[in-house]
Amino acid sequence: MPDIIDIDCGAIITGEKTIEQKGEEILDFIIEVASGKIKPKAVALNQDDFIPWKRGVSL
Repeated sequence: MPDIIDIDCGAIITGEKTIEQKGEEILDFIIEVASGKIKPKAVALNQDDFIPWKRGVSL
């Protein structure tokens, strides 16, 4: 799902990166988004929907 996922943390599971390394990448990504250098995929694709999650059991 690379068309809708901004940050893939699978490299932590495969052992290619540590949590700290990926955390630094995430922070860099957040800074780039906040500065307007890049747009997150949801913004670029105009997906501004909101899905509230229910707590507890749903019947």
